[in-house]
Amino acid sequence: MVRVRFAPSPTGIPHIGSTRTALFNFLFARANKGEFVLRIEDTDQKRLVEGAQEAILESLKWLGLNYDGEIIHQSKRLEIYKKHVDILLEKKVAFEKDGAIWVKVPENKTFAWTDLVGNKKITFAGKDVDEFVILKSDGFPTYHLANVIDDYLTGITHVLRGEEWISSTPKHLYLYESFEWEKPEFAHMPVILGADKTKLSKRHGAKSALDYKNEGYVKEAILNYTALLGWNPGGDKEQMSLEEMIKLFKIEDINTANPIFDLTKLEWLNGVWIRSLEGENKLKERLEDFYKENDEVQTKLNDKNSKIMISAAASRMKTLANFQNIINTQRQRDMVTEEKEIAAKLQQFLVKELGEGNWENGKFLLTLKDFSKAENVPFKLIYFLLTGKEHGIGLLEINQIYGKDFFLKNLNS
Repeated sequence: MVRVRFAPSPTGIPHIGSTRTALFNFLFARANKGEFVLRIEDTDQKRLVEGAQEAILESLKWLGLNYDGEIIHQSKRLEIYKKHVDILLEKKVAFEKDGAIWVKVPENKTFAWTDLVGNKKITFAGKDVDEFVILKSDGFPTYHLANVIDDYLTGITHVLRGEEWISSTPKHLYLYESFEWEKPEFAHMPVILGADKTKLSKRHGAKSALDYKNEGYVKEAILNYTALLGWNPGGDKEQMSLEEMIKLFKIEDINTANPIFDLTKLEWLNGVWIRSLEGENKLKERLEDFYKENDEVQTKLNDKNSKIMISAAASRMKTLANFQNIINTQRQRDMVTEEKEIAAKLQQFLVKELGEGNWENGKFLLTLKDFSKAENVPFKLIYFLLTGKEHGIGLLEINQIYGKDFFLKNLNS
């Protein structure tokens, strides 16, 4: 059975690159009816960041990347590592130096494996592999040792990780050989780059999934876009749910080229998913959660016309955070003298043509078109005069929600 692991280190809040590692492991496990294990690699005690583990767990929960079984904490397995260090010392594979335990790879050895990404054979000569620490002077193991022991003892069959770990793989292969253990298969994923082709950093948008959540991105868009950073199931299909991705995911479809993180595309895909959620009547629930501490927006969401409002706003939203501004009825700026004169004319024209009762949408729109043509006033200006805003939901939707009194008030202000 396929068994993979996501093994973050709580030395910082995980960003989008870490999320991709978790997602690809999850997709591979679920696509192969296997298991997805969560291991917290917390042996570097000096670099642990408060709240990092909680952020890792919250991210996985929000995204729906559910792990199997209990969480493995490396800091609770020190006796296991020490026992295995003794085996290596006994075999003369390891030696003590400066209070730590080291391993030196024999120079005459050759290490090779066929990487599942690109199906390429990778080879290292032993003479090119530096000697390395496996147990630090504080009694905690290094990544190299703990990762190999835990992968073997927990039955990990495939290791999917970033290509920055390729140079460490010969060290791991030597440890597998020294313990006389069967090694897993390796898949090293291409590094995500920023728009300037350098390694993704905060200035490119390398934030955590929770940061994007707080900015109004929906989990479907984060998962969907993250999957496209190095994976393509074939064809030109871009919008995919997690369930669809599980059905389509094959490890051989991971590209060898380094993907470019494009914030504009993420924003576009988020807008696509917002409209999909609206079509499934799920957007209101997301908005209620996003604005749970905003009484003003909650009042609008509970209004009898909220369905019209949400539908109208969805077509203009890139993030959930846009909703408040789109539906806001507050005037953005005062009218200048010329605009006041046109507003007075527009008010007279509307009352004359439509009367004092409620204005029916079809006739309202035709009347606005007639005014625009007769007075040579662009629709963009008409929208501002009627709403006090440059942009927002459509005039017909506003008419359905607030009626003519709203427009007359703005024309008079």
